[in-house]
Amino acid sequence: MKPSAEEPVLLAELKPGRPQQYDWKSSCETWSVAFSPDGAWFAWSQGHCLVKLIPWPLEEAELCKASERKGHGGKAEARSRGGAKEKTLECGQIVWGLAFSAWPAAGDPDGAAGLSCLALATGLNDGQIKVWEVQTGHLLFSLLGHQDVVRDLSFAPNGSLILVSASRDRTLRVWDLSKDGRQVQVLTGHMQWVYCCSISPDCSMLCSAAGEKAVSPTAWQPVPLSATFPVLPLCEMPPCGKEQALLWSMRSYTLIRRLEGHQSSVVSCDFSPDSALLATASYDTCVIMWDPYTGEQLRTLRHVPLHSALDYSSDVHTSSLRSVCFSPEGLYLATVADDRLLRIWALELRSPVAFAPMTNGLCCMYFPHGGFIATGTRDGHVQFWTAPRVLSSLKHLCRKALRTFLTTYQVLALPIPRKLKEFLTYRTF
Repeated sequence: MKPSAEEPVLLAELKPGRPQQYDWKSSCETWSVAFSPDGAWFAWSQGHCLVKLIPWPLEEAELCKASERKGHGGKAEARSRGGAKEKTLECGQIVWGLAFSAWPAAGDPDGAAGLSCLALATGLNDGQIKVWEVQTGHLLFSLLGHQDVVRDLSFAPNGSLILVSASRDRTLRVWDLSKDGRQVQVLTGHMQWVYCCSISPDCSMLCSAAGEKAVSPTAWQPVPLSATFPVLPLCEMPPCGKEQALLWSMRSYTLIRRLEGHQSSVVSCDFSPDSALLATASYDTCVIMWDPYTGEQLRTLRHVPLHSALDYSSDVHTSSLRSVCFSPEGLYLATVADDRLLRIWALELRSPVAFAPMTNGLCCMYFPHGGFIATGTRDGHVQFWTAPRVLSSLKHLCRKALRTFLTTYQVLALPIPRKLKEFLTYRTF
């Protein structure tokens, strides 16, 4: 399989209608976009405290019409597709994070009793998390506990209805929606705002990242938290050094390791579909690919400004990263940076295979079945771009299947040739 060099093509763009009188504190940024795991719904925080929910797929012509329609409160729009109606959710606060749940696991009596519908979680400016039923647009839960902006959200992909939230209050919180949204754990250890969180597809690990360097134990001050909920003790901190992301166990909610390597704040992270790789993106203009099981840095993707594509200074900070995500088959990465470019990278290469010009990009996400990417911008717009469609090689399919249940250490213990081990652990491609 050779990486595609075809440039992304803009398929469509959604624009919010002009809002009516909203609170002056509201902003227009699209901080987050999300597809439901089955690809049936799309959501974006279109600014002014609103989230737009759109049934999927829509034809390009319908997308263009949707971009011209205006939201009217929290009621469902008149148009519908296959019984599913487009909706505008009034959240009452600026919306930073979005996450769809997976459908509750089949045969799970607890899940069926607690919540048996597709849900969308919204992280708000005042620390609340509002959880909505997607099909009806009804508010299911208001989760309280965070003391500042909820910047990111991540549902466990296995349908257990476990939700993790990351906040500027320097904590991560774990919620169980199958038990009426009960808060089950508070994870502390970050010294600064927590920008992002991501649960691995196998639900064994959680990555979180903040704008901080590793610090000495004497420099740490505990985050004031309610004594009602258990709070994990902070493990011994390493000496002052590079920026770090934290890796946690989703089974015990304990810290596994710190991933140190970036030179500035880590603002986005994503696991590969087989959980064997972790990508972190930073303001230092780099994406680092890690082996989450060993903590080893496998590859660094540096975002060098394309002078011909820029109409302003080529200072290195213009390439500060905003977002990173893996493609569904696990062979590509998409990144959004401050240099007005969407980049698509092939895992085996250290340079992008495709670029697309975009203005003021903030976030990106692949469609769950591949083929295109959604990006959000500072002006509240969403753009949909073509992405490389690739037929995975039999070798990669075998690697992906094996790595969904074998850790790096288990692969290294197999009685197989060294070159095969290097391939299975992504040391070679």
